Amino acid sequence: MAHIPASIEISPKQAIESADLDGLFPHGTRVYITDVGTDSAETMTAGAKRVKDFGYTAVPHFASRRLTTKESLEARIKMLVNEAGVNDVLIIGGGLEKQAGEFSSTMEVLETGFFDKHGVEQMGVAGHPEGSPDFDQATAEDALRLKQAFANRTDADMRIVTQFGFDSDGFVAWAKGLADASIDLPVHLGVAGPAKLTTLVKFAAMCGVGNSIQFLKKRASAITTLVSGFNPDEIVSPIEAYALENPNGPIKQIHVFPFGGMKKSAEWLVERGSWST
Repeated sequence: MAHIPASIEISPKQAIESADLDGLFPHGTRVYITDVGTDSAETMTAGAKRVKDFGYTAVPHFASRRLTTKESLEARIKMLVNEAGVNDVLIIGGGLEKQAGEFSSTMEVLETGFFDKHGVEQMGVAGHPEGSPDFDQATAEDALRLKQAFANRTDADMRIVTQFGFDSDGFVAWAKGLADASIDLPVHLGVAGPAKLTTLVKFAAMCGVGNSIQFLKKRASAITTLVSGFNPDEIVSPIEAYALENPNGPIKQIHVFPFGGMKKSAEWLVERGSWST
């Protein structure tokens, strides 16, 4: 069976220190480097450079509400571009009830023009198929329309990278429905890699994906699931089937959250044929 491409995300510490990283993913794979607001520009740059040195595409996160000043934002971008060769980023809201500095949204970060100024051409922005605890669906849709407009008037090669979830039918319906909102950005749907159910419930609760928590609780009643853990194929296969049957549709890729470990997720992708060894 054919498969759509996959990307994966890791922490800055994994990017810098992991002994498993070399050869773990196919050449050119997008490897996203998470940002929770605690890692310096130097740390993110070191992680991105090591990811790139192994032949992957480093995609550092920019968590907008966790950024401080325009000056530090531009310095961070310049360092990542000049020292790690970064040309692909993910810009997200970043949570927080109160912003840490000058930026309250992804759009404010985009509108600085710093990414274009320093030659960053590819950009991911966040999508929330199950909604978010921070805003309602109407607000999320309005935000995506603004990002679509930004992509239309600039040279940005923009895509939507979504939060993870377990409702494959709901995910597909959400992606198809973007066209009704005049949004035609390509979609990379977030999925959880293999992991223990208890681990997934914890992360689902932290990220506010309520429908997913209910799904996981129902699955927890199955003895086989308790023993073997979560198999992502039951979520990924319907998404992939739709994407392959509709090559002109919005879904172009899956993005893997490796809650059970990046090596375990990589092995799962190899076993199912998504990645070759």
